[in-house]
Amino acid sequence: MQILHAPFASTPAFYSAAASQPKGRPLHVSGKSLAELITSTSFSSQRQLRSAWFSYGDSVCSSVSPRAASSQAVSEVASQTAETDVLKALSQIIDPDFGTDIVSCGFVKDLNVDKALGEVSFRLELTTPACPVKDMFEQKANEVVAALPWVEKVNVTMSAQPARPVYAGQLPAGLQTVSNVVAVSSCKGGVGKSTVAVNLAYTLAGMGARVGIFDADVYGPSLPTMVSPENRLLEMNPEKRTIIPTEYMGVKLVSFGFAGQGRAIMRGPMVSGVINQLLTTTEWGELDYLVIDMPPGTGDIQLTLCQVVPLTAAVIVTTPQKLAFIDVAKGVRMFSKLKVPCVAVVENMCHFDADGKRYYPFGRGSGSQVVKEFGIPHLFELPIRPTLSASGDSGVPEVVSDPQGEVATAFQELGVCVVQQCAKIRQQVSTAVTYDKSMKAIRVKVPESDEEFYLHPATVRRNDRSADSVDEWTGEQKLKYADIADDIEPEDIRAMGNYAVSITWPDGFSQIAPYDQLQMMERLVDVPQLLHQ
Repeated sequence: MQILHAPFASTPAFYSAAASQPKGRPLHVSGKSLAELITSTSFSSQRQLRSAWFSYGDSVCSSVSPRAASSQAVSEVASQTAETDVLKALSQIIDPDFGTDIVSCGFVKDLNVDKALGEVSFRLELTTPACPVKDMFEQKANEVVAALPWVEKVNVTMSAQPARPVYAGQLPAGLQTVSNVVAVSSCKGGVGKSTVAVNLAYTLAGMGARVGIFDADVYGPSLPTMVSPENRLLEMNPEKRTIIPTEYMGVKLVSFGFAGQGRAIMRGPMVSGVINQLLTTTEWGELDYLVIDMPPGTGDIQLTLCQVVPLTAAVIVTTPQKLAFIDVAKGVRMFSKLKVPCVAVVENMCHFDADGKRYYPFGRGSGSQVVKEFGIPHLFELPIRPTLSASGDSGVPEVVSDPQGEVATAFQELGVCVVQQCAKIRQQVSTAVTYDKSMKAIRVKVPESDEEFYLHPATVRRNDRSADSVDEWTGEQKLKYADIADDIEPEDIRAMGNYAVSITWPDGFSQIAPYDQLQMMERLVDVPQLLHQ
């Protein structure tokens, strides 16, 4: 691949952001410095006195009388200091998924401080209502703010961000308010993939999330057997020509088995079309997680699903046998090529307990081998339980019929893992490529990589590889170096799946820039060192 490089002369001059800011100096009000006001003003505490000295720009309040300005300035300083105290206290709480404090993560909203009454209220807006540490956040937030000496009352409310996809692009209308799409796949039939998909979905719903299940198996749909909705037929909205999903216990359901067709006999291209229509024309509404029960195999249907909807993550299901590992490995490689992170392996039918001993009738090692060979971080083992099989036939998921049992506990751990990993992936993807206006440079930190580097915007724009810039037949570069101004700046950068970003430029051109291509471009050197000077 031909990569064009910007000349060194076009690289912008970098400087320390801190060095460019004016040094702290006393505020002047009506010709008096803040120091002079302090000597003539009564303060209720040493904290308020210390807070009255702060940095400012070049503005002055010349139209305010000295006494009124003095009172107003002190009041504003005290209020700002109180808010600073609260935020500083809350910054002690670290999000275990992001490794960053909740203030830096942007979780603190609607902060309202009344220092005179000692009252503080704020809202913690988490990334998902299924956040496994939301109770801990609420408790710690109450504790750290209540510990401030002037605080008498703390009011903390919890909320979650509205459901929305992290990816750019023209998503089908029905998927535009779905935050995370999780594929449950095995690439081998008979390993309990549908059982895992359904129980995972109802576990997430039990954690407080809005959840939907899409049964992608047209030849042998399992969902109608595993759940028991009152309405067992999908309905059409005649005006919008969309599909209205059925529901069972608050979880939205779509399956070809609910289309009144039962099991289908049709060729591959027809199946792909049916899957596409069912998935993209359904009115899913606002969902935190859409769980897709993938059909076995790695053919057209699987590729269609991965291309139609940007998958957030995949959960791999296997059994202890060696043959299961061989087939599962194919699926993991498929997801790897499509840049879909596999976040967990579920090894089904692992063991049973009898006479005080644990038995492994099918051997051991398939799940561990997947984890070891492909670097998937989490392994979950499900026991052989007659009730798990029976619940799949009865129409009531095991995690619903026995929420305190061993199986439900295992799925609870899997649910927590999925929530945490999806949050990490969304955070990494949304911040993978950003533009720093003060530096006039594009910062790149590819997901699942510790490497961080900077690119000149003109270099990125000149290296567009689309048909608008490169002749598809001859490979000739149609976009000339001089066509792009050295001072060009991107207007918008948004994620495109887990593999690329969409960059909008001032001329209206939308460039798709894969991470692999960005990593090959000429980089700006010594930027981190310059930033910390």
